[in-house]
Parts: sequence; structure tokens; C-alpha cells
Amino acid sequence: MRPEERALFDVYLMMLDDASLGSEVTDVIKTGQWAQGALRSVVSEHVKRFELMDDAYLRERASDVKDLGRRLLAYLQEARQQALVYPDNTILVSEELTPAMLGEVPEGKLVGLVSVQGSGNSHVAILARAMGIPTVMGLVDFPYSKVDGINLVVDGYHGEVFTNPSEIMRKQFGKVVEEERQLSQGLDALRELPCVTLDGHRMPLWVNTGLLADVARAQQRGAEGVGLYRTEVPFMINQRFPSEKEQLAIYREQLAAFHPLPVTMRSLDIGGDKSLSYFPIKEDNPFLGWRGIRVTLDHPEIFLVQTRAMLKASEGLNNLRILLPMISSTHEVEEALHLIHRAWGEVRDEGTDVPMPPVGVMIEVPAAVYQTRDLARQVDFLSVGSNDLTQYLLAVDRNNPRVADLYDYLHPAVLQALQSVVRDAHAEGKPVSICGEMAGDPAAAVLLMAMGFDSLSMNATNLPKVKWMLRQINLSKAKELLAQLMTNDNPQVISSSLQLALKNLGLSRMINPSSVKGH
Repeated sequence: MRPEERALFDVYLMMLDDASLGSEVTDVIKTGQWAQGALRSVVSEHVKRFELMDDAYLRERASDVKDLGRRLLAYLQEARQQALVYPDNTILVSEELTPAMLGEVPEGKLVGLVSVQGSGNSHVAILARAMGIPTVMGLVDFPYSKVDGINLVVDGYHGEVFTNPSEIMRKQFGKVVEEERQLSQGLDALRELPCVTLDGHRMPLWVNTGLLADVARAQQRGAEGVGLYRTEVPFMINQRFPSEKEQLAIYREQLAAFHPLPVTMRSLDIGGDKSLSYFPIKEDNPFLGWRGIRVTLDHPEIFLVQTRAMLKASEGLNNLRILLPMISSTHEVEEALHLIHRAWGEVRDEGTDVPMPPVGVMIEVPAAVYQTRDLARQVDFLSVGSNDLTQYLLAVDRNNPRVADLYDYLHPAVLQALQSVVRDAHAEGKPVSICGEMAGDPAAAVLLMAMGFDSLSMNATNLPKVKWMLRQINLSKAKELLAQLMTNDNPQVISSSLQLALKNLGLSRMINPSSVKGH
């Protein structure tokens, strides 16, 4: 495995640390439980907590904890696993795939993945994207136990699996595989090239990160900075708040890996749906509850320790940017800035010579859209969180299958809100970026560039596709297209019109979805 793929197993190692699962299991054993029972109890609690989270990325960590628990239990029981022989062109099929299962397949033999459970946010999906393996996740009712030895075709673009495909179908998909190989080679050639439109407009492309694996992948794809680094993971897998020293080590690794490029670290975004075992929060409506900046301002000791760790980690690198989540009022920004300045003064008094880093706010609550100018006057930059903003504007839980089809970032209300944020931020002379699924959609990225966003931040997998798209179009043409689409009041019409316009410009080859499909 390449370094960026091996790095995905770091979370397993962190959970095995004495400060995490090991310590909890020991505590339960001391109450009189036997080792296997204690392990099962601790793992079950962690799994339940992760499964209840709203954040899809964190919710998928439940499968990692389950797999780790199964392997530890097998070791405790000295279970002997039968050695499997993997043929060439292996397609791995399971009720629930885990990274460790992928690691058991010899290099070069794995060509496809199918999982009954899981989604595009799972570690397996992340790993599959890094390895370029077609994958279908969440294929409910698939008879996974009855396909051993059967020929399969995995269509990761459309989330379909074909059993015993005909010779004609095999040839058709063989052509697709060859086209993908050529396309991938073409995108690799863009890595060192800047994202510049045909008429000379420069569009910086940044990445969203959360794991060490994201670092290498981002660098391989030519990222120009980190628009969003999620700081939650170390907090989620511990049984206590990580110390300042522990946080410092993690943040230093991220900052050093991207230096001298900027790294935007979002302050701790927990609460409601992202509860911690050692900091329980129970609410009837976590979507509108105690989360993000609301939690950390109510507990300034948490915020101060994290900020101090970030500042110390940036010593000598000076590429840190601090981002405040879930801001809904100027008062929250005032309080947060006061604490950041306090932490900055403390670390300087202790001998850490660091400049005051740029501070920004996330625009992800509708109230913040209407206060963009006021917020922009207080901070150095703004960043739109398109996923949450779309969810809140449309009153749609995108993880609820009953209403998920109503979630659409091309809804005219969302597009109008985004235009408003850019206009107001620039009126105050402040840069504004956007992160989320929308920024990583090559077609939507054309509209975001036309609106005037100063940078786009996305997952590393989509970055080359977005770069290719924007390098093939004029900014003037993108603005013309945006103006035309903004006259529509139907999101479906906007989407189809956008795709048709790009197809007419000869740009349809990048409008395919990810080859890792979740249901």
C-alpha cells in the first residue's frame, strides 16, 4: 500500500492507545467482568455513539470500531482464521467491508468492492477512492453470501452490480475501464499546473482533510491549501479530552505536511449529534441544538486548550488559519476572538513566538447569510459550509431518505444565498471560500467561480476533475451561464440546463459521479 493508504489505519492505532479503548476495557474488567465481555461492552458503547451521529463522515466510524472489536475478540479467543486464496481480478463482497479486509488482499489483485452496509463516507470508500477501485456501498438486499466465485461487474458510477454479465456487457465495461485509465492519466498531468481559465482567471483549489491519508492524497492532486481541517476525530476516539500536548502533536503534523501552504483548522465542532462519552449531550433536536461554537463558548476551557495547541503547533510554520463553526451572531465572534487573543498572549508569554493567525467564520446558518457584512468586518476571511447551509435553508435532513431528494444545492434559494454572501464579503474587502460537496462538483464549481468565490475547497479525489473543468472554460462564459440559470425557479431545470450547457461546450466528460457510489 502507498503511504496515504496505510495512513487510514492510524485511527485503529489511536483507538488501541492506552488512553482510549485499552483503558476503558481495563476499567470494566476491574468491576468484575471477564476480558471478552468487557471488550464487547466497551466496543458496543462506542459503536452506538458513532451510529447516532448526524455527521455522515463520523457516523461511518462505527464500522471501524466494530471491525477492530471483532479482531481483538478473535485474538483474545485465539480464533484461527482460514487462510483465503485471492485470485486475479478479485471483487471483495461483504455485508460490511472494513479497511483491514482490503489489506488482506494481495497487491494488484483487488479490482472491485461491494458492501451491503456503509456509504461513500466510510473508511473503505475513502480507501477505495485513494486506490482508484470501483465501489458500491450500501447495496441493501444484495445476496452477498451467494456470489462467491460468480463473475461480477461493479459499476461504481451508477451504484450497480451485475451478476454473470454477458460477453457483450463485459466488452462494454472493458471499454469504460480503458477510457477511465486514459482519463486518469490526463488528470495526473494537471497536478503541477495552476487552475486558470481560458481567459486567464486564477481559481485556487483547496482540500478538506480530517485524516493523515488526506494529506498525501491532497499533495498528489495539486492542492493549494487546506480549506477545512476537521479537528473532531481525536476527541471522538478518546475517553477523555486530549491534552494540549496531544492536540499539538496532531496539529503540527498537519501544518508541517502542507507547509508553506495555508491550513484552515476548524475549532471543535461537537454537540448534539456528535456527543462524547466523557461529555454527554442529550437533546430532542440536535440539528438546532447545542453544537459548534455554542458548546466551546459555554466551555471556554476547551476552546482555550485547543487554540493554544493550534498556535504552538504553528510555531516556525506560520500557515495556520482558525475557522469558527456554526456562527449565528456577531456576539459569538466577539467572544471567540477575545479567547483567541487571550490564548495568543499566553503562549507568547510562555516563549512561543507566533504571529496572530487569520481568523474566519463559517457561513452555514441562514442568520449568518443576512449578517455577512457585519461578520466580515470582525474577521479576516469567510468560508461557506455548503452542506449545512443547504440543509438549513431547505429544512431538509439530507441523511433522512424520506426527504433526501429535496436536498439540492442547485435550489435557486441556495444559489441566491451564495451570491449574496460573496457580494457582501467582497463589499467589506474580505475573501470568501466555499467547502462541501458543491465545491467538489465540477459542474457546480463553474457557477461558484462565476459568483466570485476566491477559492473552492473539496475532497482531494474531485480536485483534478474540477481543475480540468475550470481550465476548459472562460470566466466570461461561466458568468453568462450563471445569469441564464438564475432566471429559473426550479432546481431540476437548473441542473439539467447546466449539464446541457456544459455538454454543448464539450465539457460533459467530467460530469460523471464518483466511481464510489453509496445508496
